Amino acid sequence: MATATNKTLCIKCKKSKTTMKCSGCSKDFCFDHIDEHRNELSEQLGTIEDQFNDFKIGIDEQKADRQKHELMKQINRWERKSIEKIRQVANEVRHELSSRIVIFTTDLDVKLKQLTQKIIQCRKENDFADQEIQDFNEELERLRDILNKPPDFKIKYDTTSFISKIHLNMKTQLSRNTNLNANAKWIQNGITVAGGNAYGSEMNQLYSPRGLCIDDDQTVYVAEWTNHRIVEWKSGAMTGRVVAGGNGQGNRPDQLNGPTDMIIDRERDNFIICDHGNRRVVRWPRQNGKNGETIISNVGCFGLTMYDDGFLYVADYDRHEVRRYPMGEDQGIVVAGGNGQGNRLDQLNNPTFTFVDRDHSLYVTDYSNHRVMKWMAGAKQGIIVAGGQGQGNSLTQLLNPGGVIVDQSGAVYVADQSNHRVVRWAPGATQGSVVVGGNGSGDQLNQLSFPIGLSFDQEGNFYVNDRENHRVQKFNIDQS
Repeated sequence: MATATNKTLCIKCKKSKTTMKCSGCSKDFCFDHIDEHRNELSEQLGTIEDQFNDFKIGIDEQKADRQKHELMKQINRWERKSIEKIRQVANEVRHELSSRIVIFTTDLDVKLKQLTQKIIQCRKENDFADQEIQDFNEELERLRDILNKPPDFKIKYDTTSFISKIHLNMKTQLSRNTNLNANAKWIQNGITVAGGNAYGSEMNQLYSPRGLCIDDDQTVYVAEWTNHRIVEWKSGAMTGRVVAGGNGQGNRPDQLNGPTDMIIDRERDNFIICDHGNRRVVRWPRQNGKNGETIISNVGCFGLTMYDDGFLYVADYDRHEVRRYPMGEDQGIVVAGGNGQGNRLDQLNNPTFTFVDRDHSLYVTDYSNHRVMKWMAGAKQGIIVAGGQGQGNSLTQLLNPGGVIVDQSGAVYVADQSNHRVVRWAPGATQGSVVVGGNGSGDQLNQLSFPIGLSFDQEGNFYVNDRENHRVQKFNIDQS
């Protein structure tokens, strides 16, 4: 922990003595006071150990008595105010939340045990310093915040004419609810969950699908470019249902024109749709919506995403920029690109799809530059995180990339359209690895043809809009 030095002032007694420098705080202590300093650090470590024990008790209490969870209290308050016929719904939600809490608290317990082992090791080796104490404090505080305010699920209320129905609402973007590691793999033969009956406009068909998102119950929503509609396919369904558009190509409030992407705004129970051909962003009610409402006009929108900061991020394909809009406002600010068409790090060239992580870093598919860019919050230029080596089919290259998703580790998943594959780029990697596809263009179960939209469900299963096969393929995660 400390090394001998020439005579210097001891930080404690302020006398010039032979001192030892603490490697943690870089301060000089004489022989009389170095042990005192070590004792202080030992006391601080002991305090941390006590806090870890208290936190463990809190986790065990929630595991043993799940009724103490704040969301359980919300359910109980709702039940007391409701009539008898909806109590069955409360019991169903209570059961679902209980299983989620077991998974959630078990994960926290594992993280706490890992930290506890580090403390035990420090104590065993008698090797700890100020910075380690601070790190333990900060990590404990972070875990305590997660326990008290779980970031990934909350109670959602669906209003009906006579009662407020509740259900457990979980975020579905992978990086905010599923932690995949570098060894995660998927079964290479996909399962068709929407379309797959050649191109067409019948309800068992898709026609050139673009954007894709998956709801909590594995319901698939697809933006159909050529059919000018958004369709819903329930898990296991043989046919879809139109939930937006579907009234022919046009710019009326009940029409869409070449939609390219959409997201679910669960807070307001709407779809937010990139109505690309009409150069507008449309809000469309999820419950029996007959018409959309234009919320952003005159924008070459291709892809969009939203995060819990209340902002909407829209990629403008024509202006080579991504803007961030406060929800409900039509004036945004440039957060990526905006410096003309080009391939500099401060430029984009036909951006398409976007993704925002927990740090509010923005990932942009830079379509005509054959790369994916990461723009950290407030940055003036981006960082290349996939591709960027010109167009091609080597693992260092992309060719007309489409959808992009980022997991909790920072790994980037890209639909490499013209190479008919989905690739994963680990943080800092100079080349990607094929996740699914990569067997040439075709309609076999292990093939893709110009994949574009990407999404994950809560179990980590992979969904791909197989554009030229006019289908959505589900690739189950390999549990082995």
